[in-house]
Amino acid sequence: MDPAIKEGAPVGYYDDDRPVSSEPGSLPPEVQAPLLPFRGREPDAPQWFIDAVAQAPERSFVTSKGTQIELLTWGELGQPGLLLVHGNSAHADWWSFIAPYLAKDYRVASMSLAGMGASDWRETYAFQDFAEDAEACARAAGLYENGLPVYIGHSFGGSQVFYAAAAYPERMRAAVLVDVGFGGPPPDSPEGKRMAQEDARRVANIPTGDRAQKVYPTIEAALARFRFMPPQAAGNLFVADFIARRSLKPVPLEDGSGMGWSWRFDPNMWNKLDRSAMNAMMTGGKPKVDVPLAHIFGDRSVIITRRTEGQVTPLPDDILEIAIPDSAHHIMVDQPLALVAALRALLKVWPQ
Repeated sequence: MDPAIKEGAPVGYYDDDRPVSSEPGSLPPEVQAPLLPFRGREPDAPQWFIDAVAQAPERSFVTSKGTQIELLTWGELGQPGLLLVHGNSAHADWWSFIAPYLAKDYRVASMSLAGMGASDWRETYAFQDFAEDAEACARAAGLYENGLPVYIGHSFGGSQVFYAAAAYPERMRAAVLVDVGFGGPPPDSPEGKRMAQEDARRVANIPTGDRAQKVYPTIEAALARFRFMPPQAAGNLFVADFIARRSLKPVPLEDGSGMGWSWRFDPNMWNKLDRSAMNAMMTGGKPKVDVPLAHIFGDRSVIITRRTEGQVTPLPDDILEIAIPDSAHHIMVDQPLALVAALRALLKVWPQ
């Protein structure tokens, strides 16, 4: 568990990075509102980060299942392909300071999942649809011009990559999961029922169809409300700020007096998510996966803590795993250069 989180704080069973509310004071200020002290100012950033984000991607949209999907690309066409997939309520720019360090040797693409980033929202979301979107983006980005690409997914995005690897192995050369959990205990178990009741309480102020998404009057006010799920302190505040600013969109203020800011993700995504395909795949034990799998995880991630406490995982027993020291769940925030180094080294020698 992240040492910044108080004992007893609500960090129990989450579907990776599902948004949940927290009572004021239940989390330390560096977890509850990491950007509040900056009052809208950008934190100082090291030169490596400035250089990375200066390598701006080509931005475009891909039509998949009638939905516009945001796509970012780096690197030359004809190089081996990498598809990067972000976590829940996130966006393609979570990889914008990682991808340039991979683009020398690879054609790299980062997509915003439907309902997140600048991608369109849908009436329903499904694992099989995310898989179709991923292939559409990979093909539009030219990732198949030098053989099959490698899919890389963080958190909820890693769950989508895992599903695609099991259901459509012919679409990828290998799959890399970055700190991926698969939810909590079985919903029909006593622990599952207890956690469902707690989740219902915690999501009480999360927007729903009859409760509007919050609109903030200034970007400073919006940034002050940014926090990570599962709860953790930001290992690098300049990364948190970069991510948070690109998580927002301008929208009209509720009183019509001007423009404010709101989060870009669909607040009803979890209520609209159809898990039936993934659940069916996991019926009867761990699903068979015919492509090489690797898992990179933070050594103090709450996701991994759950697994060590006995939570069942669909990951193969013999999966290749790499621990990133001194990192919680959001590895690209806590240890971005270590993540770059791990991916570079792994992809040089694996899969054989």
